[in-house]
Amino acid sequence: MKLKTIANVSLDGVTQGHRRIDVVPPSAADVPDEDGNGGFQRFGWAPPLLDGEASAFISRTFQRADAFLFGRRTYEIFAGSWGQGMDPGNPVGQALNTHHKYVASTTLTEPRWAGTTVLSDYVAGAVADLRAAPGGELQVWGSGTLIRLLLRHRLIDELVLLTYPVVVGQGTRLFPDDGPDMGLELVDFQVTPKGLTIQTYRVTGRPEYEAAEAGG
Repeated sequence: MKLKTIANVSLDGVTQGHRRIDVVPPSAADVPDEDGNGGFQRFGWAPPLLDGEASAFISRTFQRADAFLFGRRTYEIFAGSWGQGMDPGNPVGQALNTHHKYVASTTLTEPRWAGTTVLSDYVAGAVADLRAAPGGELQVWGSGTLIRLLLRHRLIDELVLLTYPVVVGQGTRLFPDDGPDMGLELVDFQVTPKGLTIQTYRVTGRPEYEAAEAGG
């Protein structure tokens, strides 16, 4: 399967707090993740800029998935909303409830969402096995901590960034300061009426660097 990650980021690369923390279900409130860490206060910067074209793109992307992979916190949020029958008939909910779901967690033992497999032992190896299996797209939505792990192990095939025209100014960024390098090929680009840019990149391996000039 092709592993595709989809992330909401601000213009300054922040992914933390794009949704309001008060929409997190109680079952996810104590799950360690980035949303409430470090005294972060600037929640909910994405929804005011989410327009119809961006929502349509998100819906179409969900419908292309063969399976989903989540970090623990994002899984709990989705299970507490889409998994509980939120907005029946919505194509996003239909995709999530009819396709298999994998969740990377060392603490989750009894997933409450039907069609879920917990990846608890050596997540990178388990994901590598999923990529090697036949199928279409294995999609990762949100799950910033998980995405950074996948980046470290060079397991991402395609990267989708929904970049919002806002500078948050604080918070955890999708790409860490000391992360791996990565070459990208732009395969699709869209701009929505509210100024979101949606970039789809194919990962091409490590980037090329300019060689030092002789005698320089």
